[in-house]
Amino acid sequence: MLEEHGISTVVVNQGLQQPMRVKPPRSLYVKHPYGQPFGQPGNVEQQRTIVEDALDLLETVKETGTIVHSPYRWRREDFAAIRRERGGQK
Repeated sequence: MLEEHGISTVVVNQGLQQPMRVKPPRSLYVKHPYGQPFGQPGNVEQQRTIVEDALDLLETVKETGTIVHSPYRWRREDFAAIRRERGGQK
C-alpha cells in the first residue's frame, strides 16, 4: 500500500522463505544471526554499511520481488575499511 502511494520501501530479511512468498518490492537478504539484521550491537560501521546497502536498493532495484543477497559474512568483514573505500559516508 505504501508503494501505491509513492513511498518506496526496502525490507531487510534474515531468511529467504518469507520474501520469496510475500515478494516485497525490494529485499536485502543478510546472513546474520536472527534478531541482528543490521549487525552486531555497537558495531556502527557494520550497521551503517547494511543500512546504506538497503537504501541503495531504492535506486537500483526496479522489479518487484527482487531479493539482493548481501555479500558480507558475519564477523569476518572489516566494515571500517569498506566504508573508507566508499568514501566514509553517503
